[in-house]
Amino acid sequence: MSAATGPFKRTPLFDVHRQLDARMIPFGGWEMPVQYAGIIEEHRVVRERAGLFDVSHMGEIEIAGPGALEAVQHLTPNDASRLSVGEVQYSALTTPEGTFVDDITVYKYADDRYRLTVNAANIEKDVAWISEHLVSDVEVKNTSDDVAILAIQGPRAQEILQKLTSVELGTLRYFRFVEGQVVGIDCCISRTGYTGEDGFELYIPPQYAVTLWHALVDAGTPMGLQPCGLGARDTLRLEAKMALYGQDIDDQHTVLEADLGWIVKLEKGEFIGREALARQKADGISRKLVGFEMLGRGIARPHYAMVKGSKPIGEVTSGGPAPSLGKNIGLGYVAVQYAAIGTEFDIVIRGQTVAARVVRTPFYKRVRS
Repeated sequence: MSAATGPFKRTPLFDVHRQLDARMIPFGGWEMPVQYAGIIEEHRVVRERAGLFDVSHMGEIEIAGPGALEAVQHLTPNDASRLSVGEVQYSALTTPEGTFVDDITVYKYADDRYRLTVNAANIEKDVAWISEHLVSDVEVKNTSDDVAILAIQGPRAQEILQKLTSVELGTLRYFRFVEGQVVGIDCCISRTGYTGEDGFELYIPPQYAVTLWHALVDAGTPMGLQPCGLGARDTLRLEAKMALYGQDIDDQHTVLEADLGWIVKLEKGEFIGREALARQKADGISRKLVGFEMLGRGIARPHYAMVKGSKPIGEVTSGGPAPSLGKNIGLGYVAVQYAAIGTEFDIVIRGQTVAARVVRTPFYKRVRS
């Protein structure tokens, strides 16, 4: 999948991005497109029609063998025993303190085979963590270099992709996947994404990435599809309150503090971090990740201080414009007594305080047909 070029890796689609005059930036050890036509335009394309993303930098780790379920259960706080073949689950790799090694998606291919999709910058770290914490008879394999991933996201994604496959996409539910062919290429078609819109992530052998990209562009351009970069991916995921590892979640904040308690299934039994999370749930959290909107003019950025009067109450983790909403929004950890919806506080922006308010999240939620 990757080709090393100096300090950065490149996906199989690097030359395509350059031909499209994409602006390339370093990201998680990769040289990736941040934008083509512009972040705001690409954001709106995904919300209104469809956008095409290269996400081949993401990592894939397979856990296979008779103890595969036991291994996944030990490593993650969510309950993988609830998965049927063809289902996907959002979860995490957790530390003994209940914080994040990484956030992941778990794919069940068979009773004895699972695939974890992990963040690009964490691939080697995650493989090492998993290998060091095995409790059962399994084989752990880093298959990242054997896979490329294209994501087609937006309200017209199904219509476009259906033109290229005989798989009946209308019967594939959210967070489900199926193996089939797209333009004759063997493919894992997953109804997942990182934008808050309907769409699909297509896992394929890397040698077919360029062919599939051009097929999707040819099929989708008459319906308004455009290539999209990491810039729009970030504004889209922020509107949908999808956490970004290294900003909103990390090894310093627990899963409960990150407002992701719904992936913690204490009743399933032992897993790494269970004791710490059970204790924290019983005692109550002292800080919480909240969403906020700016009331004054200004954009909150990571690490900006959140204050109430002159008292520090937290720190911004993500922030920026919400093109779909016409306002500036953000995420940040605040002391729990300031986490209630409607609580007002200030954010310190270049030495000046700007008013903000805690709001319900996700900020944007698509209307499901």
